[in-house]
Amino acid sequence: MKYEYTILPFRFDHFSNEEYLLTNDVGEYIFLKNADFEKFVTHELDSKSDLFYDLASKQIATTDKVEDVVKMLATKFRTKKSILRDFTSLHMVVPTLRCNSSCIYCQVKRHEKSDHSADMTKKTAKNIVKCIFDGPSPYIKIEFQGGDPSIDFEMVKYIIEEAEWVNLFKKRDLSFVICTNLTLLTPDMVKYLKKHKCDISTSLDGPKDLHDTNRPLQDKKLDHHEIFEKNVKMVRDIWGDADCVSALMTTSKYSLGRYKEIIDEYIRLGFNNIFLRSLNPYGFASEYKEKVAYPIEEFIENFKEGLDYIIEINKKGTFFVEGFAALLLKRILTPFATGFVDLQSPAGVGIAGAIYDYDGSVYVADEGRMLARFKNYYFKLGNVNENTFQEMFNGKLLHEIIENSCTECLPGCADCVFQPYCGADPVRNYSVQGDVVGHRPTNEMCIKTKAIIHYLMEKLHEGDPETIKIFWSWIK
Repeated sequence: MKYEYTILPFRFDHFSNEEYLLTNDVGEYIFLKNADFEKFVTHELDSKSDLFYDLASKQIATTDKVEDVVKMLATKFRTKKSILRDFTSLHMVVPTLRCNSSCIYCQVKRHEKSDHSADMTKKTAKNIVKCIFDGPSPYIKIEFQGGDPSIDFEMVKYIIEEAEWVNLFKKRDLSFVICTNLTLLTPDMVKYLKKHKCDISTSLDGPKDLHDTNRPLQDKKLDHHEIFEKNVKMVRDIWGDADCVSALMTTSKYSLGRYKEIIDEYIRLGFNNIFLRSLNPYGFASEYKEKVAYPIEEFIENFKEGLDYIIEINKKGTFFVEGFAALLLKRILTPFATGFVDLQSPAGVGIAGAIYDYDGSVYVADEGRMLARFKNYYFKLGNVNENTFQEMFNGKLLHEIIENSCTECLPGCADCVFQPYCGADPVRNYSVQGDVVGHRPTNEMCIKTKAIIHYLMEKLHEGDPETIKIFWSWIK
């Protein structure tokens, strides 16, 4: 018997031998048994059944007026893409390329601590601040990158105070972040950062032996992990808030098999979240690949083990978040946008975040700056000392990049069941595969993200009440 109902646009794929997963453009999803899927697409599913009502509630099918359902979908789609409304809000600034670390996977060809050839001038800094405030976004976050920006703390202070002065007139929602290994921070620096509401982001790769292997200091006599631990306490004591400093980790081949130890170290040092992050294929991580890299399949297996361990920790009463999973879960379970620049459609490069190098050069993303260190300037938008905001952010190059980074119409993405939760990374595609579109079947970023989304979907489908409750706590 044929039933009268309209099937709305959806994507689908086998989730297992027995079931299909269906998703629509706004991320609503449902699992259907093979037989039910066959009935649904051939209009043989009872339109008064509970299963059909589930499909209708997710706007995958309807017996109502299609135009009304499309209006509802359009509202949800606008919400999902609301990150585009404000344009570029994250502005990464590099006061200096000097650094006192010798990270084995360094992506930016750091300069020695004594080499001032890559220090920003006040003229360039002033022009960067002007360019940032020439943008339309009501929200401005200035994030200091490096090298290690704490090495040239006077320039950090100059930029903060220049931005605060300009903002007296522009009246934007202004915030700051400094990314530092913490080892050079003094109590006076921390007090200044607290006074100016500049959050602190740092790097922790795990227990002492692993952290010091991945991130040794240039001065071999100094113990990086020991200084890190001491200064984390100092920062928190001055700030009076354990959450004033956040940490990121990077997975080298020495990290594989040790995620439980890494997670335990984060908890021991008072952090309540971790972002289990794979290597980016830039700088030393690409140049010395055989020393630090690994097959992406090994990272995926480690990620799954790490996520399972974190879930068990939460079940035992310790609130602890895996950041990448939380980001994806928000996309899967809520109608809201997420501001993660590296996983947007269209890509967040340039239109969500941009980076300003020490010499005033502007790149669509930090990874574009990394490519420039190796004489590839494809992702350079211009220079604040020579070009206007309009010339750089409304120019042909950025238009071309964004036009080729909408997953809704990219080959291999357009019909992928996970497309609503994913995004494009044109800089990585260009670096690894030679063009901004890339080739999805051999794209490591694609392989990794799809595998992790699939694993999260497995957890959701299993329906363990404790796990679901933990996932919602991460989103909230």
